[in-house]
Amino acid sequence: MPFDIFPSQPQRPNIMARRHAVASGHYWASQAGFQVLEAGGNAIDAGVAAGLALNVLESEMCTFGGVAPTMIYLAEENRVVSFSGVGPWPRKASCDYFHEHHGGRVPDGVLYSVVPATPDIWLTALEKYGTMSFGEVAASAIRFARDGFPMYPIFLEQIRDRAEALAKKPSTAAIYLPGGKVPELGENFVQADLARTLQYLVDEEAAHASRGRAEGIDAARRAFYRGDIAKAIVRQQEEMGGLLDAQDLASFRARVETPHRIGFGDFEVYGCGAWSQGPMVLEALNILKQFDLKALGHNTADYIHVVAEALKLAAADRERYFGDPDFIDVPVERLLSEAYARERAESLDLETAWPEMPEHGVIDGYEQRPWRPDPSTTSKGPIPKTHIHSGSAEAPQLETSYLCAVDRHGNAFSSTPSDSNFSGHIVPGTGTVCSTWGSRAYTDPDHPGAVGGGRRPRMSANPQIAIRPGKEVIAFGSPGNEVLGQAQVQVFLNRAVFGMDPQSALEQARFASYSWPGSIVPHPYFPGRLNLESRIPAAIGEDLQGRGHKVEWWPERKWLAGSPCMIVNDLLDGNRYAAADHRRTAYAIGW
Repeated sequence: MPFDIFPSQPQRPNIMARRHAVASGHYWASQAGFQVLEAGGNAIDAGVAAGLALNVLESEMCTFGGVAPTMIYLAEENRVVSFSGVGPWPRKASCDYFHEHHGGRVPDGVLYSVVPATPDIWLTALEKYGTMSFGEVAASAIRFARDGFPMYPIFLEQIRDRAEALAKKPSTAAIYLPGGKVPELGENFVQADLARTLQYLVDEEAAHASRGRAEGIDAARRAFYRGDIAKAIVRQQEEMGGLLDAQDLASFRARVETPHRIGFGDFEVYGCGAWSQGPMVLEALNILKQFDLKALGHNTADYIHVVAEALKLAAADRERYFGDPDFIDVPVERLLSEAYARERAESLDLETAWPEMPEHGVIDGYEQRPWRPDPSTTSKGPIPKTHIHSGSAEAPQLETSYLCAVDRHGNAFSSTPSDSNFSGHIVPGTGTVCSTWGSRAYTDPDHPGAVGGGRRPRMSANPQIAIRPGKEVIAFGSPGNEVLGQAQVQVFLNRAVFGMDPQSALEQARFASYSWPGSIVPHPYFPGRLNLESRIPAAIGEDLQGRGHKVEWWPERKWLAGSPCMIVNDLLDGNRYAAADHRRTAYAIGW
């Protein structure tokens, strides 16, 4: 048994598998991936199948026309690759445009549109590293969309919370408010247009399959980015005043990149590029290496304080330095260096919390630039709780899922699909919105994540893989906007520092800081705020309050604290240990 301690009896068992396993944000998506593995597919085939299924089963969180940062461990090569998970701004987009026409703000609607990345990420992953056809891996997703599935509680909660806003978007309301009404719990929920979109790609693939598997997959790609789907997107953009055009779509290809890496004890931990918050998570872990976390004790006041403050330091550097590295010089090597981590750790006060986001670190050759509110911030007063994972009765933004898979060869797939169908007007006839990741806009031209034609908007999503050479490979990640990276840090530490089994690592009480500007317009900022799940003792909350944290309480188990999944491929005993968080509908399955 590879796990040192079992701190509590988990609510769910660890799924122990000898051959392969899948964990994802919805049990039927996990089943879809598992069926592909059972049919002989590899982890990439299964990951794409589960991702497509999530685009249907959790389309209120991750649409087919959205974003999907993805990371793959290739066992035979002992190599990790990642996919640039977000499409670029339209060529016509610029800070000047939004200042000239909208007072520096980016209006809700089609002006949020960027090039959809998810279809080409799924197709490129399949083409380069998979073994099956798109038709084979899309079969379950098409069935879920065409034949429907029972409306379940968290999906229904999102529809109810947003019913008034959805009703103002006719193409979206036609799907999510059938007959003008909120669906009933357990009602069969059908997305016929989305089924037809996926089937159209499958049919185009089949029509060109005689020329080879790669040509068939490319035909499916052309169907989306140059064919009828692209034409429908452009038609909507023209009718509603958007900036995206046919050339923006036709020129897009998902890019395979080398992820960033740090060492943490005997682990190698990987994160996506500076277009995401991948380096922020890695920097926080680098800072935390400077402390004896095990001696502090799991979820003690000292431990929570140190982890929260390290995250603040890394977030301050994200605000100053992170953006699309194709357009700006991001000093990632310095940010992830051991020397820099020691410098940042020395500024962390063990007894006193920063009352707000700290100043960013000083790096030679880079101008010191104090943080200032971005012009794209739309609120002039206190920002409503609807803009954060607040736990209030108002509807928070919820736009992400997660999945991972490990196959019989040891390959691992880790992906964080995102972009809600609720976030925009669905493209008529397609069943999906055109990616609205422009909602992460910054219109200050000096901001590293500034709007610009061809630039990738910055994102919080960041799937991860960690490797203990010769011992284990871990695929893990979480949904949760600004919370997802914090949840990932905590579950990784639960495993790497405290030796917890995967399910126990996911189920521990969590905490989250909101003491830096959020990614989503209007970039909500709550200086000093720290949310704790109420399983953390009140005395610890009082201690943290005394150190300057503005403590607010969540219920015992709250989906706003993230919903990670994890698969540990143990290279010593040959088992795959799969786990899924009980805070949402996530489930794991294996054999």
